[in-house]
Amino acid sequence: MAQCVQSVQELIPDSFVPCVAALCSDEAERLTRLNHLSFAELLKPFSRLTSEVHMRDPNNQLHVIKNLKIAVSNIITQPPQPGAIRKLLNDVVSGSQPAEGLVANVITAGDYDLNISATTPWFESYRETFLQSMPASDHEFLNHYLACMLVASSSEAEPVEQFSKLSQEQHRIQHNNDYSYPKWFIPNTLKYYVLLHDVSAGDEQRAESIYEEMKQKYGTQGCYLLKINSRASNRASDEQIPDPWSQYLQKNSIQNQDSYEDGPCAITSNKNSDSNLLSLDGLDNEVKGDGLPNNFRAHPLQLDQSSDPSNSIDGPDHVKCASSLHETKKGNTGVIHGACLTLTDHDRIRQFIQEFTFRGLLPHIEKTIRQLNDQLISRKGLSRSLFSATKKWFSGSKVPEKSINELKNTSGLLYPPEAPELQIRKMADLCFLVQHYDLAYSCYHTAKKDFLNDQAMLYAAGALEMAAVSAFLQPGAPRPYPAHYMDTAIQTYRDICKNMVLAERCVLLSAEILKSQSKYSEAAALLIRLTSEQNTWKGMDSDLRSALLLEQAAHCFINMKSPMVRKYAFHMILAGHRFSKAGQKKHALRCYCQAMQVYKGKGWSLAEDHINFTIGRQSYTLRQLDNAVSAFRHILINESKQSAAQQGAFLREYLYVYKNVSQLSPDGPLPQLPLPYINSSATRVFFGHDRRPADGEKQAATHVSLDQEYDSESSQQWRELEEQVVAVVNKGIIPSNFHPTQYCLNSYSDNSRFPLAVVEEPITVEVAFRNPLKVPLLLTDLSLLWKFQPKDFSGKDNEEVKELVTGEPEMIGTEVISEFLINSEESKVARLKLFPHHIGELHILGVVYNLGTIQGSMTVDGIGALPGCHTGKYSLSMSVRGKQDLEIQGPRLNNTKEEKTSIKYGPDRRLDPIITEEMPLLEVFFIHFPTGLLCGEIRKAYVEFVNVSKCPLTGLKVVSKRPEFFTFGGNTAVLTPLSPSASENCSAYKTVVTDSTSVCTALISSASSVDFGIGIGSQPEVIPVPLPDTVLLPGASVQLPMWLRGPDEEGVHEINFLFYYESVKKQPKIRHRILRHTAVICTSRSLNVRATVCRSNSLEDEEGRGGNMLVFVDVENTNTSEAGVKEFHIVQVSSSSKHWKLQKSVNLSENKDAKLASREKGKFCFKAIRCKEKEAATQSSEKYTFADIIFGNEQIVSSASPCADFFYRSLSSELKKPQAQLSTHAEKQSIEDAVRLIQKCSEVDLNVIILWKAYVVEDSKQLILEGQQHVILRTIGKEAFSYPQKQEPPEMELLKFFRPENTTVSSRPSVEQLSNLIKTSLHYPESFNHPFHQKSLCLVPVTLLLSNCSKADVDVIVDLRHKTTSPEALEIHGSFTWLGQTQYKLQLKSQEIQSLQLKACFVHTGVYNLGTPRVFAKLSDQVTVFETSQQNSMPALIIINNV
Repeated sequence: MAQCVQSVQELIPDSFVPCVAALCSDEAERLTRLNHLSFAELLKPFSRLTSEVHMRDPNNQLHVIKNLKIAVSNIITQPPQPGAIRKLLNDVVSGSQPAEGLVANVITAGDYDLNISATTPWFESYRETFLQSMPASDHEFLNHYLACMLVASSSEAEPVEQFSKLSQEQHRIQHNNDYSYPKWFIPNTLKYYVLLHDVSAGDEQRAESIYEEMKQKYGTQGCYLLKINSRASNRASDEQIPDPWSQYLQKNSIQNQDSYEDGPCAITSNKNSDSNLLSLDGLDNEVKGDGLPNNFRAHPLQLDQSSDPSNSIDGPDHVKCASSLHETKKGNTGVIHGACLTLTDHDRIRQFIQEFTFRGLLPHIEKTIRQLNDQLISRKGLSRSLFSATKKWFSGSKVPEKSINELKNTSGLLYPPEAPELQIRKMADLCFLVQHYDLAYSCYHTAKKDFLNDQAMLYAAGALEMAAVSAFLQPGAPRPYPAHYMDTAIQTYRDICKNMVLAERCVLLSAEILKSQSKYSEAAALLIRLTSEQNTWKGMDSDLRSALLLEQAAHCFINMKSPMVRKYAFHMILAGHRFSKAGQKKHALRCYCQAMQVYKGKGWSLAEDHINFTIGRQSYTLRQLDNAVSAFRHILINESKQSAAQQGAFLREYLYVYKNVSQLSPDGPLPQLPLPYINSSATRVFFGHDRRPADGEKQAATHVSLDQEYDSESSQQWRELEEQVVAVVNKGIIPSNFHPTQYCLNSYSDNSRFPLAVVEEPITVEVAFRNPLKVPLLLTDLSLLWKFQPKDFSGKDNEEVKELVTGEPEMIGTEVISEFLINSEESKVARLKLFPHHIGELHILGVVYNLGTIQGSMTVDGIGALPGCHTGKYSLSMSVRGKQDLEIQGPRLNNTKEEKTSIKYGPDRRLDPIITEEMPLLEVFFIHFPTGLLCGEIRKAYVEFVNVSKCPLTGLKVVSKRPEFFTFGGNTAVLTPLSPSASENCSAYKTVVTDSTSVCTALISSASSVDFGIGIGSQPEVIPVPLPDTVLLPGASVQLPMWLRGPDEEGVHEINFLFYYESVKKQPKIRHRILRHTAVICTSRSLNVRATVCRSNSLEDEEGRGGNMLVFVDVENTNTSEAGVKEFHIVQVSSSSKHWKLQKSVNLSENKDAKLASREKGKFCFKAIRCKEKEAATQSSEKYTFADIIFGNEQIVSSASPCADFFYRSLSSELKKPQAQLSTHAEKQSIEDAVRLIQKCSEVDLNVIILWKAYVVEDSKQLILEGQQHVILRTIGKEAFSYPQKQEPPEMELLKFFRPENTTVSSRPSVEQLSNLIKTSLHYPESFNHPFHQKSLCLVPVTLLLSNCSKADVDVIVDLRHKTTSPEALEIHGSFTWLGQTQYKLQLKSQEIQSLQLKACFVHTGVYNLGTPRVFAKLSDQVTVFETSQQNSMPALIIINNV
């Protein structure tokens, strides 16, 4: 149970106090009424004695009474009606609520932290009122009147006579059979005469003389002069006197019955009709004069209908009662009580009570106890002794205890008033009232035995109840509390006597006693036992009683040594339910809220839903609409496990409550709606117009849209592209204030800065909704909520910055979605637009919409099948307007130490764009843009640039990671008109018709790479778009040709284009804008080209200069004819180089047309020569010579667009690839230089371009595709490819755990490089005839030509000695010898050619290899000698014939 203000040792004596009646004359009542109080009410605050009192018990022992209190009440001759008591108790409970701002107890039990009100003042008020309003009953005497105060006024004409009248009236009420109520303790009631004297108005001397007369007549012990009203009521406002009455009068007294019925008349007239009400004392009230019951025919619990209550109306006290009640009623409406009383008067009243108790009441009680004791002793001796003796004789000494169920329903047995059993009970009650608990216990115990013997169960239960209480209250606790007495009493009252009021009193007392002994479990069980809904005890009082007892049981569970939290919560729910049935809505709500603390967040979702639903309902009934909304909100936002129908009901209830809330304040702020869920962090913001769909052959640039998924890799690529182009525009430096353009903001983008939006361009916000319910939600009139501050960014701010919140369409246009349906448990995004018409700061706050659900029980599938949801075809059952805020938490900060140790979040500004001034807006369309190409295929397309804004744009550039994929043509392209033949064939190339004479000889032309955008230090990726006049005016459009070349690798390629442009008028906020396009191209295999270059052995060309090269080109058709390609024609082979050019084709076959069918290979050999001096003289470092060898009758001008463009682009991308660098060591620097020079000898920069045509059959039409492959030759003798080589993964090697001894890398040049340092050539006759029979030795002159290929001086040693003498070597060389010097030493200047005249001597005919001289060389300024290996040189064979 909850904590109480009073301990049980104080509670019980205060609940059972001596009762004193008050009978006042009209004049006396008038005097007290001046203070808005009746006489009984006047005494109430002073009814507790301030000092201890003493009396003697029958054994003449002194007995001390502490804190004695007496109860004085006006005589009322009707018993209180059960309905009145019920109404009173109900009002007492509803009037007592927990104090506002009361600090609740925090109880920690396990992992629960509960806020629980430690006290329950409503229960204490209920208990106090219940115990006070117990009607007097015949089976117990505790609340029977012991004395009667007769009150008259000193201002009456004959006060003494008035006392006589009052005395007779009291006698008539007590002894006349017409009055069965009130009950009197003993026939000889103490009468105490009180003379009231009004000090301010009355004659004091007269009062004193009357008092003297009274003392003569009634004795000093029996009368009292009480002086009151020391000041006139009109001076009441002068000084503030305390008002001790208000606390008592607030609690409605049981006498105030007229506040429940229409007045005493109504009460009495109701008595006959109200026959179904229970009699509260369980006994028939009407007893005849002879003391025997008159009516055994009626059930003892029925109300007696034979008595005629109309007599009671005639009595004089009816008028007084009614008037006093009406006065009281008025008096309770905020008037001041005791207005005529001073503090002295308070003391006088206090003194009066002391005197009355000391001189009158206690002596009377003491005398009565002695009389009863004497009576009992004498009567017991006579009448009872014989009875008990015979009983003992027949039944043995001990009466066996019978169980309650065996005892028959004999509660109808009535004792006459003077029966000795009742005298014992009377004596026990008197002792109990004066706190003599030892004597009371023994008397109760004796009476209990007698009643049980007589089977008078009602009397026995009463004795058991009071015996248990007395035993508990005995000082020194000589015996334990007999709880079984109470249990038996409760069972008897409830089951046999059917008197629930008495049973309840037992429970209240016993539970309080058990609680004081910390027996919470037993107390809880006791309280719960009385809360069952039995048929005999239904109705509102049953619910109120059950609710209060269940609540106390719950407090028992929580106050146990190990608190039972869940039992507490469960019983609080039960209590709340019963409070609700009893109409106590506030208490019901409080119970549910307290229980909610336990169920909340523990996963008991159905219980939580039930509690929240009830809280919502109760709050709504109490008009606590905010609480109701909050509770219903919880039901909806938790992941509900309810059925769809139940969720639908919850939602409708919520909407209904919400509607009422919003109607209360229609102009108030919009309420926050709980549904649907919004995933704020998934909110995306897009700046700009939606992308236009493809229009026939026109395909709009993909740009950025909300349909694209975020990809961190691609966004990084776009960022790099933008940085590249910005760096180029700003002369190689990225400005410090540069931030990459972000058109779409999401949770991955950098949202730390305010985004920039352009005026008149829409802002689209994508909001991610989720419907957690199993019922569909319909949002209508859905739009964004925003705040806007117009500003002028150019100069100073406006003087006053206006705050505009929604509804200003001339500033910001807002798109409204009329209907937006979210099916059950569906996630769906809504895209909402704003149209800014003014510059300033925009803050998007949230979304505003009407939340509703669909009328009727449509199945979810049915809804899913409906097409679209903007036709207004759904009928809304009910909807409420509200909003939801979009609040996005920024990223967690993790840079500084402070941020790492604490949890801090940065800002997320994606919803706070700054609207800036107008900017140009570019749209790009691609016309005839292919989706599939062959590798290396050239295709011509067109690009259309449109300026759709009102500002001109300039500085248009395009940047791509794959510049080799496309070109707009070089600077020369615009100047050269297309040749007619080219336009006839729709060729992408510039062609010239040639005559057949120039076949197989090269046609020379030259071009500078600068013309094609590949200059020194330029960024080949950034390509300016050749707009006419470099400006695109508002609304203008321009079409430009664009050549595309299929990438060399087969597969799907995503190629990103970034178009960059600026406004002609410089803007402070936005410097440039960009447009993105991603082209997806699928390439299929075409031709694979491999080429090698080697030195020609012939040392002299036509011009007599050395340095001819042979170029071998292998072409393979790798196309697997998926693309319908029949065959490839090689139409031209061109070379491009700064120093070399192709001279002619040396293929022997005369087949002019080089065709390759599927999987066929072709081999070409070309002679390459150095460029002429005059070409070399005029050429700048960027001038390339192009040589075309034609296999048809049409020359493709390879130095023009687009052939040269793609060549230059592939060249620049090739140059960007990392080259294998040799490691350098500082200490061997000189050797490094030597090696470098030697390496240069083997380098060549010759690039071969293969131009081809492919014949394709598509839809029974023949198409001609054309293309070009590039091979870049860098090193003599090393094979080069047109297609990228796949890197073979290195084989796994075992780990080595030792340190290599020699860590230095030898910087010797490779064998191939050395072989190219000195070029050797032998000149000799192919066959030589010699007559061996004439001359045995044959001498042949041989010339050895040595050519220095390097640019440095070289020392050469020629060694003619054969290296080995092994038989194998002899077989190879044959046996011949060189005559003359065996070793020659020469020095060759840069690129010098020298000849040595040698002689070879043969002795036999045969075929000999003359290539045996070994040549060693070293650079003149170096020490190390290298052998130039001749492995690669061809064998020099000579035939010696005999003639």
